[in-house]
Amino acid sequence: MSRAKRRVCVVITARPSYSRIKTALDAIVAHPDLELILVVAASALLERYGMVVKEIERDGFAIAARVRMVIEGEHVGAMAKTTGLGMIELATTFENLNPDIVVTVADRFETMATALTAAYMNIPLAHIQGGEVTGSIDEKVRHSVTKLADLHLVSCEPAADRVRRLGERSRQVFVTGCPSIDLASRIMDDPALDFDPCSKYGGVGPYVDVRQPYIVVLQHPVTTEHRLARRHTDETLAAVLETGIPALWFWPNVDAGSDSTSQALRIFRERHPDAPVHFFKNFAPIDFLKLLYNAQALVGNSSVGVRECGYLGTPVVDIGSRQHGRDKSVNVLAADYTQYSISAALRQQVAAGRYPQDLLYGDGLAGPRIAQALADAPLTVTKFLHFE
Repeated sequence: MSRAKRRVCVVITARPSYSRIKTALDAIVAHPDLELILVVAASALLERYGMVVKEIERDGFAIAARVRMVIEGEHVGAMAKTTGLGMIELATTFENLNPDIVVTVADRFETMATALTAAYMNIPLAHIQGGEVTGSIDEKVRHSVTKLADLHLVSCEPAADRVRRLGERSRQVFVTGCPSIDLASRIMDDPALDFDPCSKYGGVGPYVDVRQPYIVVLQHPVTTEHRLARRHTDETLAAVLETGIPALWFWPNVDAGSDSTSQALRIFRERHPDAPVHFFKNFAPIDFLKLLYNAQALVGNSSVGVRECGYLGTPVVDIGSRQHGRDKSVNVLAADYTQYSISAALRQQVAAGRYPQDLLYGDGLAGPRIAQALADAPLTVTKFLHFE
């Protein structure tokens, strides 16, 4: 007699989380022993952050529950309150859905809410992208979720080694690669930019002709430096304006300091209405990857510069402390929070051109590996003090 399908509850809470789990969702749906239960929550439901839930629906995924949990304010207190509200709402959601295992992604504060709720409810927890190192509160969240998790689906061997050194058993740690690299691998046969971003996605600001050289900017506030978010953004804006390279700039995420970052962007638009900078909320994952591949450089502090751009070979100017300590490829050049440092690094990266492809974060097969691990792993929430 065949066994019942394992009910896998995946929680998506933010714009980047979807691209980092999409191919795993496809593989879970296709796996004969798994049933996908998809929960969409937090900023993934909000219009001002690109309404990622619409992209999920367009891709054909059925959504089992929507969890509204974001407290307005975008400061450190709001992040803490959002985490607490998330636990309240997710507890009810998990009770109603009755999953066999919960999957959470990466290191955001909403990830902490998912992990704590599953742990307290004795639901086995799988964590994707644990074991990595960064220069902000995300690292504390990531390592905390590792200790709450029962199954670790990590992106690279250095991350796996850190998870083991945190005391997790080797048999519970799987090096799967990152699902976002799966998406990047899909465009490599035909990476041409086959759409007009301004026409397809709207946005605001002067038209940018992507048939000519352009850069992409994606800069988030750093939670531990949130009071400096306005100044950090102003320095990047000044550097981009100085170089004169047309830019496609993406709105920041929901973290503390986001209001200040957004304010800086709005003031820039008022003061420089003709500057060749066009602002967007969100792209479909494949379109965004094609945009990155064809850009002269990515500027900012997003981990997409470390992961996807390393695989694509796109030059990256990594600003500030947000990605400090993360395993990086040679395509990443660090800059501090000054206009001079950013513009100098940008000119150097534009002159460097495309870098060799790096497989540090995956080879394009992470999704099926994650689905198989979820199907095969023993379901247990028992933790032992165990160091190998």
